[in-house]
Amino acid sequence: MTGIANLRELFTRNIRTSGIYIAFVLIIALFTVLTDGRLLSDRNLTTLVLQFSYILILAIGMVIIIIGGHIDLSVGSVVALTGAVAAVVVIRNGLPWWVGVLAALGTGLLVGAWQGFWVAYVGIPAFIVTLAGMLLFRGLTLDVLNNVSLSPFPAEYNSIATGFVPALLGGYGYDTFTLVIFAIGVLGFAYNSWRNRRARIEYKQTVEAPVLFVLKLVVVAAVVMWFAYNLATYRGLPAVLIVLAVLVLAYTLVTKHSVFGRHVYAIGGNLAAAQLSGVRVKRVNFWMFVNMGFLAAVAGIVFSARSDTAQPAAGNMFELDAIAACFIGGAAVTGGIGTVTGAMVGGLIMAVMSNGMSLMGIDQSTQQIVKGIVLLLAVAFDVWNKKRAAAAR
Repeated sequence: MTGIANLRELFTRNIRTSGIYIAFVLIIALFTVLTDGRLLSDRNLTTLVLQFSYILILAIGMVIIIIGGHIDLSVGSVVALTGAVAAVVVIRNGLPWWVGVLAALGTGLLVGAWQGFWVAYVGIPAFIVTLAGMLLFRGLTLDVLNNVSLSPFPAEYNSIATGFVPALLGGYGYDTFTLVIFAIGVLGFAYNSWRNRRARIEYKQTVEAPVLFVLKLVVVAAVVMWFAYNLATYRGLPAVLIVLAVLVLAYTLVTKHSVFGRHVYAIGGNLAAAQLSGVRVKRVNFWMFVNMGFLAAVAGIVFSARSDTAQPAAGNMFELDAIAACFIGGAAVTGGIGTVTGAMVGGLIMAVMSNGMSLMGIDQSTQQIVKGIVLLLAVAFDVWNKKRAAAAR
């Protein structure tokens, strides 16, 4: 028989996920008060999107790596290397901007294949391979750039990270096209939620009460359209937000509805069982790292385009921000658990904290301390949640 869950039951059952969203709302509310509302101004919301998009892109690949039971410490160096390759191709050699993009993506794929080979087919732990990669690719970055920064990129390249979609539908004081795109997204979310609910009912699984289901859709729609209105009244839809949305949608489908995604969860959840059930572990591990290299290259392009330069020190600490986003977003330290959506929420929590503290004039050292404590608490919550679940069995 189908069960109907109330709000308290839903919260208790999904405490890991619920806790993330509640923490996200509380952090936004806290910094909104502390910054006298500047955090949620239309200008600052656009800045948040532009400033932290590359961390969110890295978090998409990192959460897949973590779900598979691995870690990647080299993504910051790969961001620097791919940006450097693009700069050498475009700035130093004068080739078209899109050739630089292709060169950066190709470099990222080669880096991913290199690391995937050592992890999957040689059997060296990912921690060691990517630690070596962090040094190796940073050294290659210095060689490629001759230890000097290269700038500026052409305007077409910069527009990848700083451009906005033209106002195709006009508007009076706001961009109608931005509102239409977000409205389509809200309708898509509502349809997908309704379809999932109907499927759960057909399989006699517990679902939330109808009033809670409708309330959830209304709240999500209100928040999303409010965010869209703020973007629309400032400069419209950022191009990098479209890139990020496409990646989130594509990788959500891959992790939830593809054979590859199910195999990643199986390997991270129980490696022995996955091997016995016929999962080709080596191949899946290899492609996980190739995918991480590709997304690190995308992040490298976005970062170099936003900063309008390729620097030898680019990407420092990016790997830690991406890893923190995944763990704060609910990924399990031992693998097998995590979602792309959760990693995005975790990344946004990091972004809101960094941006909020910057608006308050807090120095970098204090910001690092706060973010470190938040990461520690997130992992402690994961450990406590596992013990609670084990005790309940």
